[in-house]
Amino acid sequence: MEISNNVCVIGAGYWGKNHIRTLNSLNKLGAIVESNIDVLDRFSQEYPNAKMYPSLDEALLNKNLEGFTVATPAETHFEIARNIIKAKKHVLVEKPLTLDIAHAQELVRLAEKNQVNLMVGHVLLFHPAIIKIKKLIKEGLIGRLQYIYSNRLNLGQVRTEENVFWSLAPHDISIFQYLTDDAFPTSIKAQGSTFLQEGIHDSTLTMLEYPNNVKGHIFVSWIHPFKEHRLVVIGSDGMLTFEDSAEGKPLKLYKKKYEIIEKIPEKIDGPVDLIEYDKSMPLTEELDYFTRHLNGDKLDIANGNHAVDVTKILVEASNQLSNQ
Repeated sequence: MEISNNVCVIGAGYWGKNHIRTLNSLNKLGAIVESNIDVLDRFSQEYPNAKMYPSLDEALLNKNLEGFTVATPAETHFEIARNIIKAKKHVLVEKPLTLDIAHAQELVRLAEKNQVNLMVGHVLLFHPAIIKIKKLIKEGLIGRLQYIYSNRLNLGQVRTEENVFWSLAPHDISIFQYLTDDAFPTSIKAQGSTFLQEGIHDSTLTMLEYPNNVKGHIFVSWIHPFKEHRLVVIGSDGMLTFEDSAEGKPLKLYKKKYEIIEKIPEKIDGPVDLIEYDKSMPLTEELDYFTRHLNGDKLDIANGNHAVDVTKILVEASNQLSNQ
């Protein structure tokens, strides 16, 4: 029989509160860990059926808790996740998994040793539009995959503890890995600009090359005049666009391509079709997926190995940015 109220959320801050609300709607919220007692008291009134703990150690003593989600600052992820895994509990860690490749690899090793699932909160892998794009690529609708680009731009929240690349690009790197079947890039090149705070990049452009001549770029900035979250996927027989920041969040198929006719590239300019997709909430889908795998079934999406590759790309690009 499936057990309800068996997941604990660690961290009740900006994103943790979304975990709490969503897990409660799924009838899975069992406990909250939050060191700020005032915040914990407030949540105890809002969610009276959930246990409240000021520390992880106390929560780990609760045998009814089978899974934990970690929504704390990235620099704390490794230690918290390690303790959870050693207690033989399944864990979902918000992105980025860690700030260090060796730490990410160690968590994967520990999860395998303790036979628990390690999942990472690359929430856009659960966005119905991204899932639809992957399906359409697999079905050959746009022919051979050639180029992917993502713009994640806004006059948005500027952070002081991390640059725009670490703040925004993990979303897009995870999507690129997903759409290329987790093929690791053969080349990573990054450049950026710093304007507001010394040593903290405000905009970056990362160029990625994958096997089979698949190319891509990721452009992120938090000093852009308007919000733009756009993904473009180009194939040999067509193109797909997804505009997450536009009204209605349209997913479109452009039946456009070039053909070489008598050694001359000729444009084939076909129609643009609106592609329908499910409008379910990505975070709900992500947490539902996590809770359905508390029985130990293997994770096919957003697992530890995927997160290690994302971390490797983040670190390599960051090293290049630091050396500019």
